[in-house]
Amino acid sequence: MEHLGYKFSTNEDKLHSEIDKTGLCFLHAPLFNPAMKNIAPVRKALKIKTFFNMLGPMVNPASPHKQLTGVYSLELARLYNYLFQESDKQYAIVHSLDGYDEISLTSDFQVIINGVEHIFTPELLNYQKTIPPDLSGGVSVKEAAGIFLDVLQGKGTKAQNNVVVVNSQMALKCCLPGNSFDECRAIAEEALFSGEAFSSLNRLIEMQ
Repeated sequence: MEHLGYKFSTNEDKLHSEIDKTGLCFLHAPLFNPAMKNIAPVRKALKIKTFFNMLGPMVNPASPHKQLTGVYSLELARLYNYLFQESDKQYAIVHSLDGYDEISLTSDFQVIINGVEHIFTPELLNYQKTIPPDLSGGVSVKEAAGIFLDVLQGKGTKAQNNVVVVNSQMALKCCLPGNSFDECRAIAEEALFSGEAFSSLNRLIEMQ
């Protein structure tokens, strides 16, 4: 996001203005939780997942009432489900059974929506199964940013588009529990393929 011109900030007025005008803002964890920044070199040196990988979604400074969280294991999904059930939060927890902390469509995947657990295959929701190389994020910040912009401008591959849509679909299902999965998919596809999402990003960058 910094490569594209976004400036991370803790200024509440700036962040509120961004949400009001674009529907977007970014809360950069090291700015809001300085302790996370201080232990980053240790986490990097360890090269294994630690407690801090689990802590992040629980210390979101916005304390959102509606939240999509991706986790890397079934055990962690169930732990988050237990914790979120003790709150008044509307939530969705996603986990691909081959280890991705998002819906990658490279395998079956688990979704827990407001306490209700589902296991899906990509085909069950009318998506094609993908392979990991189809989802490469590039080897540099510039290349990753280029892929990001291509997808938002409707130039993404089918695999890239599907993964963006299915994760958005589950976020919408969390926020709009009365809508069907198909209705949530339609909303996500409209936002992506109409250019609405790309327009929101452009407005956000223009505000910096």
